[in-house]
Amino acid sequence: MRRAVTRMLTTAGYEVRSFASAEALLDELAGEALWRASSCMVCDVRLPGVSGFELHRRVAERGPLPPWIFITAFDNPAVRDQAQRAMATYLAKPFEGRALLALIARAVE
Repeated sequence: MRRAVTRMLTTAGYEVRSFASAEALLDELAGEALWRASSCMVCDVRLPGVSGFELHRRVAERGPLPPWIFITAFDNPAVRDQAQRAMATYLAKPFEGRALLALIARAVE
């Protein structure tokens, strides 16, 4: 999924940085706030290692967050509520590429 989303966004003209895990992203940030590095964050809820929600919490501790879009194949009210509490957008899989592109376009405006 990560490779497909990366390819789609790159084809749409976005500069994309992709990470295999939450820990890889946190290591790359090396204590810096994410806002300087990103206009929008697309993150799966279920990641290897810590969850997407835990990643969101850890990044929020470092400073302002960019608009955040959670994607998940496990669409249920509890996950939707958790995304809403994080003030993030939520998109259930499977989704059409244009749906994700529309959310990102709104987020970076």
